Amino acid sequence: MKRLITLSLSALVLAACQSEKPVTQGQTPSFYVSMARADAQVDAAMARDMIGAYRGNNRLGPLTLDPQLQAAAQAEADAMAAADKPSSAEAFKARLAAAGFAAPAANLSAGYHTLAEAFSGWRESPQHNRVLLDPRAGRIGIATAYAPGSKYKVYWALAVAADKR
Repeated sequence: MKRLITLSLSALVLAACQSEKPVTQGQTPSFYVSMARADAQVDAAMARDMIGAYRGNNRLGPLTLDPQLQAAAQAEADAMAAADKPSSAEAFKARLAAAGFAAPAANLSAGYHTLAEAFSGWRESPQHNRVLLDPRAGRIGIATAYAPGSKYKVYWALAVAADKR
């Protein structure tokens, strides 16, 4: 357990160092910024870096942000927020496959207010962790949607897929 905590903290530190948006003094790192605001947008580059560092610690390859997966993740997060409930990951994966994505996998969740919370929750769930550590994954899309009147407030959609061949 101590090793897992050390690896997780190392992944967060590494991800913060690799982010395309440098953190200035007094600024909250983007993985701690609350998504429970109408104007909030998840830092997809930070998510890619955090998940990539975690994958690297598990001897897996990095991920590339994919604009089409990004759009699909945003549409799914928006749909969950509008419905005020998490969607079926299986149905989302089927839609991704029908759209031509190879070996799609997805994490759909609600209630996490920060990227750090979502990442930690996904790592702790065997089903969600399998998506993070999918050896076929090479591309990623991640998005959130805010629903102020809902029980959960923030809906998350993470999609991964194999690299195009």
